[in-house]
Amino acid sequence: MYNRVLVTGGSGFVGKSLRTIKPNWTYISSKDCDLANRDATYLLFKQLQPEAIIHLAGKVGGIKENSQKQAEFYYDNIVINTNVINEAKNAGIKRVLSSLSTCSFPNKLKEYPFLEEDIFDGAPAATNLSYGFAKRALFVQSNVYRKQYGLNYSCFSPSNLYGPGDNFQNENSHFVPALIRKISEAQDGDTVELWGTGKALRQQLYIDDLVKIIPLLLENHNTDCPIIVAPNENLSIKEMAESCVRRSGKNIELLFNGKLAGQHRKDGNNKKLKDLIGDFKFTTFQKGLLKTYNWYWENK
Repeated sequence: MYNRVLVTGGSGFVGKSLRTIKPNWTYISSKDCDLANRDATYLLFKQLQPEAIIHLAGKVGGIKENSQKQAEFYYDNIVINTNVINEAKNAGIKRVLSSLSTCSFPNKLKEYPFLEEDIFDGAPAATNLSYGFAKRALFVQSNVYRKQYGLNYSCFSPSNLYGPGDNFQNENSHFVPALIRKISEAQDGDTVELWGTGKALRQQLYIDDLVKIIPLLLENHNTDCPIIVAPNENLSIKEMAESCVRRSGKNIELLFNGKLAGQHRKDGNNKKLKDLIGDFKFTTFQKGLLKTYNWYWENK
């Protein structure tokens, strides 16, 4: 349906992976356009005139950076998201598919896995408060532009991402790449310190699965629902860390420091996704971890 597709955040983790299956789409990064600049955003959209935009751009980081730089995460994401949606409308672009995050859902809910309808039933976790609210604002803006201007602007909410090509290099990495780097650098007999208690539960979404799903959402997701994209598996941090240690073949002790534990669980129900695109077969964490660990060893 859509041939001229523009992807923001084209140099990011998801953008680079999406390019491998959709090389004919146009990918932009901050080097091509400062999306925090309203005029520059409008001129780019007007010049390129895409039939659709997949909006992936934003400021992201691990739990430590998210917690310590709340003002930066809020401002940068609010400005970028506001400009992308508003200037897409001004440039006459009728289709925008934007990425939210399950971090935008409430910190605590009565029932799990939560549903799309639960997104406003409480504040996001304190460690992701500004990022979560910025993503909620993107969801609200997309829906009010849909309603007032008759535009097909919709959103999806992926769970925690990991896979080859992720950021493994610094403390701002997400959990799985940071875990792989720490385990691979540790010596036999070492103790590896990790954030939190190890008890928190997470749905880890393999990157190849998400980039296969995005084009399906672009074609088929035409509603105001923040479709949850998450696998069925919901594993504890400790379970995932122990799997990584086993993969390394080393005798490593894991020490959880109890700091920045984050929310205990944030697993989402993927029923609406499967109703929309069919019974998608998600990559198991064991299989995805093996591929990601091997990629890191080959590319570090």
